[in-house]
Formats: sequence, C-alpha cells, structure tokens
Amino acid sequence: MSERSDAKTTPDRGDVIGGGLLWLAKWALCIVAIAAGAWVIGYVAARLWVAVLPVLLAIVVATVLWPPTRWLTRRGLPPGVAASITVIGFLALLAGVIALIVPSVVHQAPELADKSTAGVNQVRDWLQGPPLNIGEEQLASAVDAIVSRLQSSTERIASGVFSGVATATSAIVTLVLVLVLSFFFIKDGPRFMPWLHGVLGTNTGRHLEEVLTRVWGTLGGFIRTQALVSLIDAVCIGVGLVILGVPLALVLAVITFIGGFIPIVGAFVAGALAVLVALVGKGFTTALIVLGIIIAVQQLEGNVLQPVLQSRSMKLHAVIVLLAITAGGSLYGIVGAFLAVPFAALVAVVVRYLGEQIDAATTPPAPADEPEPAAE
Repeated sequence: MSERSDAKTTPDRGDVIGGGLLWLAKWALCIVAIAAGAWVIGYVAARLWVAVLPVLLAIVVATVLWPPTRWLTRRGLPPGVAASITVIGFLALLAGVIALIVPSVVHQAPELADKSTAGVNQVRDWLQGPPLNIGEEQLASAVDAIVSRLQSSTERIASGVFSGVATATSAIVTLVLVLVLSFFFIKDGPRFMPWLHGVLGTNTGRHLEEVLTRVWGTLGGFIRTQALVSLIDAVCIGVGLVILGVPLALVLAVITFIGGFIPIVGAFVAGALAVLVALVGKGFTTALIVLGIIIAVQQLEGNVLQPVLQSRSMKLHAVIVLLAITAGGSLYGIVGAFLAVPFAALVAVVVRYLGEQIDAATTPPAPADEPEPAAE
C-alpha cells in the first residue's frame, strides 16, 4: 500500500523535465521580448536623434541649473523669473568661457598638432636606438597603423558630433533649443509629479515617482560631481604645466577639463597628449615630471575626490564604464560617449529599485513577538 502511495506522490521524470523546459522557454520568451522592445526604442531614438539629442542635453543642463533655480524660488521669486535668471546667467558664463578660451585654442591648435607629430617622430627615433633597436620597417608599419586608426577615429568622432544636428539649420539652433527646453524643465518641473499621479494613478505613480526621483538625484549628482572633479583636475594639471613652462598649457588644461566628462578614456587621452607636448617642448625630464603630476592627480581623483564627492550608490565598475563608453561612442560618436556613463548609472538605479521591490515581495514577514505572560 505504501509503495502505491509513493508512486502517486513522486513526480514522473518526464514531467520534471517538461516543467523545467517550460520554465526556460518562458524566461527565454521574456528576454526576447525585452530585447525586441529595447531594439525598437533604440531604432526610434536613432531615427529621431535630431529631436532626442536636444532633449537629452537639456535634461543634463537642467540638472546643473536646478539648484540655483530652487534657491531663488525659495527666496520668493516666481518660478519663471528664477528660471530666466538662471538660464541667462548660465548663457553669460558659457559665452564668457568661450570668449576667453576659444581664440587661444584656435590660435594654438596648429602648433599643438605640429608638436604632437614631432613628439611621435622623437619617440620613433628613441625606439630605433639602443637598447631596443627596433627596425625601421616595424616602426613604419606601426606608425601607419596608428595614423590610420587616428584618422578613422577622427572621422567617426566628427560624424558623431555633427550627425545629431545635420538636419538642423545650425548648431546655434540646437543650442537655443537646449536652453529653451532647460528653461521649461526647471520652471515647470515641480508640476510633473502631481500630473503623473493624476494620469497613472496612485500605485503606479508612486513607484514611478520614486524611480524618477532617484534618477534625477543620480543624474544631477553625477554631472555636478564630474564637473567639479574635472575642474580640479584641470586646475592642478594646468598649474603644473604652467610652472614647468610646458607649451600650450591653457589648451591642455581645457582638454583635461573636457576629457573629465568621459571617465577613464578622457583622462588617459588628455594625459597622454600633455606628456607628448612636454616631451617635445621641454625634454624627457619635464615629460617624466608631467607624467608624475598626472598620475598623482588621477590617484587623488580616484582615491579621494570620487569617494568623498560622489555617492557610493552611483559608482559603477570600471568594466561597465568602459563597455558603456565603447557602445555609446560607436553608436553616437563623442556625444554618445559623453552620455553613456550617465545612462548606465540611470539603468543601475532602475535595476536596484527593481531588486528592492523583489526582495520586499519575496522576504517573509518577521514573526510577531510572543506576548509576555501576565504577571501573577
């Protein structure tokens, strides 16, 4: 009798395999559906990149302009007036920086290119001599490969910068559109959450509000922190270059600041360029000192500035950062490389929130404390 009952309760081997395959098929179908949805969103975004790019840039600018706007509104100014003052101040600051930097960069850009070429030739001569004694043919093939790679990268970067505004009248139109969108974002942003609750309902609106609030905080903190860290790096390295008398110190400081917004890759490229110019302009010893300054600044950034200024919840592994920059740069050029890390950080925020909700739904409730026996 017991053998029959065991045979009835024990599941058949085929049923177990079939249940596992059905579970695997359901998950595979869900993954395919999510991948298809992501592909459709990416395809639509690529087709509408001219309209999507100003919106993305406006969101980034709005995260920077929102704190001063909020400070002005708390002092009693209407939201429209506060947003106008902030946008006009930002435009004046941007115009001042351009007026101060661009003429110097344009004037010294040919010299920078010539010194970079001379630096490559000097390194080539050093490699041909003792103790390495590398052959001329090997060096020529390596230099040709590097030059062709740089030329293709330059073409890709240039196409990535201007592909987003190719159908627009000019880059000025895109800049004006970004400023106008930023104005409305910081002026009417507080009205968005009540409207979202009214459209989606209380339950869905509550989850979406929490996610968007975290995303906004992460994006704003990331952009402001990167700007501050890039500024500190540019000032420290620029001061060192000026003290050492390295040519094009101001240009290299500007490149360092801009490169700071593309983590890892930007700092490496800017540092290599500074060492190369120092090698040509001041010699091998100065180039080593510049290399030491850059390494010290990068260590200060990685071990002190980033942990102190940036929340640990926003930090991403270096592999994720590199993959995000590579994917963004290959798809949308230098603009994609700039937006890749913030996008990866936002995806990480959403994934963390989903994990919190799954943990809350799967964690059993804590057992209630047993009432203490009444005192006799």
